[in-house]
Amino acid sequence: MGTDFLSQIIEYKQHLVTKQKHYRSESSLRNDAEKCLAHRPFIKPMENIETDTIHIIAEIKRASPSKGMIQPDLVATDYAAAYERGGASAISVLTEDHWFKGNIDDLTDAREATTLPILRKDFTISTYQIYESAVINADAILLIVRILFKNQLKDYLDLCTELNLDALVEIHTHDDIQKMKDTGARLIGINNRNLKSFDTDIDTAIDLKAGLAYDQIPVAASGIQTKDDIKKTRTAGISHFLIGESIVRSTDPENFIKSLKNEETAF
Repeated sequence: MGTDFLSQIIEYKQHLVTKQKHYRSESSLRNDAEKCLAHRPFIKPMENIETDTIHIIAEIKRASPSKGMIQPDLVATDYAAAYERGGASAISVLTEDHWFKGNIDDLTDAREATTLPILRKDFTISTYQIYESAVINADAILLIVRILFKNQLKDYLDLCTELNLDALVEIHTHDDIQKMKDTGARLIGINNRNLKSFDTDIDTAIDLKAGLAYDQIPVAASGIQTKDDIKKTRTAGISHFLIGESIVRSTDPENFIKSLKNEETAF
């Protein structure tokens, strides 16, 4: 792979969606999606913004383009159960198959093993994927501002509302903030990782949080490794975190999450 990871991921995803449509039409998928409206609320549990509350979206993640294999033998049911015992507010499951080595079975298995809401984390570029997410019982999907046109983002958010899906809208720059204005985005993932180079800087979330609307909920994502990282990020008023690699690499995910939520990090 070259350095522009995102372009290569999107190109692969476009080919994959085209291939999937040969096996199952979008209209067929849509018909089933419209029958699958009993999803667990994803955003609502995040609305508790008391200063002493830390919300962690714990991620099931086998690999990444920049780090290679992280946890190749990961069992989604075991990790999901551990995440719930550890006090996670929700679970994110990477379903991208080529570079992140995820799959839809990870999501369905994780959802069966926990009562927590499940985010399907993938590179959504088509309504086909949104219908598919509803059918596999995802409770929320990831929408990355950088890879969507503004009208596309708005349409996708409207479709999520129709299907009773929540959405985590991901930004990385001030331009992303401008693009998502007036789209109805509420839960905002501020990615500390540059998806082009995959370099990470946790100051990104601190910088961008100030540009969000008062009713938007910021979620700091990527690069959160320790309680100190959480404490630093919370100085900007961020109490929600999406954490994957550090939890997956830990020898005891349940207690690692508990340690990240420890009251010593509260202000």
